[in-house]
Amino acid sequence: MKKDVKYALDIISRYFILVVLGILGLNIFHFIFLPLTIYPVFLLLKSFFNTSIISNIIFVNNIPIEIIGACVAGSAYFLLLILNLSTPKINLKKRMLILLFSFSSLLLLNILRIFLLSILLVSGNSFFDITHKIFWYVGSTVFVVGIWFLSVKFFKIKEIPFYSDIISLYDSRKNSHKSKRSRKH
Repeated sequence: MKKDVKYALDIISRYFILVVLGILGLNIFHFIFLPLTIYPVFLLLKSFFNTSIISNIIFVNNIPIEIIGACVAGSAYFLLLILNLSTPKINLKKRMLILLFSFSSLLLLNILRIFLLSILLVSGNSFFDITHKIFWYVGSTVFVVGIWFLSVKFFKIKEIPFYSDIISLYDSRKNSHKSKRSRKH
């Protein structure tokens, strides 16, 4: 019975965190990751161009590049968190390492994405608009899926987000009913 109680507390706490963060919204991810995104992009661009920064706008050769919430990809961080917390049977230390790996990977890819797009914009490249749209519609999804699959492989995750919890709950309920019937007989 202790195992069932421990699993119940684990599942309640994991999904409680997701609900609370879902209620708070993506602003928390934007608050955390905006400075972690904008300053490295600024420093990279400063290595190659005349660059200044005011708030969330980077000026490259007097061309303004505004880093808005969508650029920070808060929803992608949240999706990685959802995948992490909806996967059972991961101890806390490993879960934190997976989050650190996945968030760091996404941050690095996002910084490189914004840097590349900035170079295309500043150079007047005609591929800026199409590249920006491809990154906008496809890139973030590919990044999240790729990072999650790398995490699964690297950290040897055997469970499937949501599905494994549902199956465990179903099996637990089925076993509970069997045990109640066997006590009656």
